[in-house]
Amino acid sequence: MFSHPLFRALKNFRGNARACVYTEPMWGIPYNLYAPYISVYMLAFGLKDSQIGLITTIGLFFQIFAALMSGIITDKMGRKRATLVWDILAWSVPTLIWAVAQNFTYFLIAAIINSLWRITSNSWTCLMVEDTDEKQLVDIYSWVYISGLLAAFFAPLAGLLVQSYSLIPTMRGLYLFAFVMMTAKFIILNAFVKETRQGEIRMRETQGQSVFTLLKEYRSVIGQVFKTPRTLFTLGIMLVMGASQLINGTFWSILVTTKLHIPEEHLSIFAFGRSAIMLVFFFVAMPVIREMRFRNPMLVGFAGFALAQIILITIPERSYLLLLLSTFLEACSIATLGTQADRMVIVTVDPHERARIQGLLYMAVIVFTSPFGWIAGLLSEMNRNLPFLLNIGLFVIGAVLVYLASNVKTREESVSEQLPAAS
Repeated sequence: MFSHPLFRALKNFRGNARACVYTEPMWGIPYNLYAPYISVYMLAFGLKDSQIGLITTIGLFFQIFAALMSGIITDKMGRKRATLVWDILAWSVPTLIWAVAQNFTYFLIAAIINSLWRITSNSWTCLMVEDTDEKQLVDIYSWVYISGLLAAFFAPLAGLLVQSYSLIPTMRGLYLFAFVMMTAKFIILNAFVKETRQGEIRMRETQGQSVFTLLKEYRSVIGQVFKTPRTLFTLGIMLVMGASQLINGTFWSILVTTKLHIPEEHLSIFAFGRSAIMLVFFFVAMPVIREMRFRNPMLVGFAGFALAQIILITIPERSYLLLLLSTFLEACSIATLGTQADRMVIVTVDPHERARIQGLLYMAVIVFTSPFGWIAGLLSEMNRNLPFLLNIGLFVIGAVLVYLASNVKTREESVSEQLPAAS
């Protein structure tokens, strides 16, 4: 088993990549335990679908500002310090608020504070990849996903707790558990990482510069993005995936419990199934996919995700087997699309401006996706199927963008091959 390429890669990780990957289960397990119940937890307090969508949209609106500032904060504070400070603010504080939530106001405040995760997402990514061999990126992101999927082995426990103690007390306990585990993770990670070489350079370059001055410099960074077709197509794919995952993550459990009449305590079965399928997929299929160019895996991923949504909205009530089939297709598609998209972001971005370009890309994703929580909420109130029909349309757009991006890449490689080598 330990001769498997992914296990060999895990053993060979060094420095910040090792620390980031090894500590990730301490965040991924508690998050994935409570994540399947987030929407139904809010429903239990009497919130309407449109209110849930509104909270999601407002949270995304605040993420726009956080994403815009993330590059500046990451450069000025350094990757290591920014990750510690903003992780605690963005995750430790909201989990405590969710644990004692009573009404719409609690969830809204927690969502606004949680929006700060866009800052630490940028700093943590830079911390993990900047001093790392590009050839290890797919393996690194595979293990990041696997770390979260380890929650699959605990998901049935969450279902049993919901069945025994009801939804609200169980969720309060899960959020308190998340607070303890995540906070410990942030402190341990900080102890075992060091500032990256590029981070030290950017800290020196931005020392003494005001935030306003650094914001004005974004004009040149934006121009750089628009002059790089591959980065633009990557951004388009990020937009499609961001919107579709927002819709799926918010309204999947609502459709399953209210339209398909699957009991709340059985949601953990599908959370377990999704995670277990993705785990198997990473170990069986990812060693093959990692050697392929991005086009074919991503086209198959979008097609599989669309088929999963079609099955979801057409199956009759309490169709556990068909719902598991939809979950199977969704899990394989997420594993494929997620790792390939993450790799595309890293390899198409100028490493000297990674923090600020990533911040701009994340901000653009939020600007585009922020209305989708509210829109999907309105659609869901009209018909539970409509948000997922919207997703299918997004997947078609995503497939077209992947095809176009692959053609641009091919043309760029063809031109580079015709150019004389530098002397």
